[in-house]
Formats: sequence, C-alpha cells, structure tokens
Amino acid sequence: MKRWFDPWPVFFKREFNRNWPFLVGFAITGTLVTKFSLGLTEEDAKNSPFVQRHKR
Repeated sequence: MKRWFDPWPVFFKREFNRNWPFLVGFAITGTLVTKFSLGLTEEDAKNSPFVQRHKR
C-alpha cells in the first residue's frame, strides 16, 4: 500500500508560524477580561454608569 503525502501538518505548521502572535494576544486578552469580570461585585455593578444606563 502506497502512502500519500499528507499536506495538513505542513499547512498547520506554516499557519501557526504566521498566526502565533494573534493567538497569544487573544489568549492574554481573554484571560484579563475574564479575571476583571469575575472580580466585579454587585456593589460595583450598582455604581457602574454602564449598568445604570442599560439596566441589565
């Protein structure tokens, strides 16, 4: 049985080399947003002008 060339590993390696800064930045930003969002309390929400405007 003949093995065919599989282009996927080459494709993923090249794309990862091009896109890793975006992926790292996205991960860092997501982590920071999650950390600050979970750090908010109900008291912070009551005092927030954004929450007061949207009432949600």
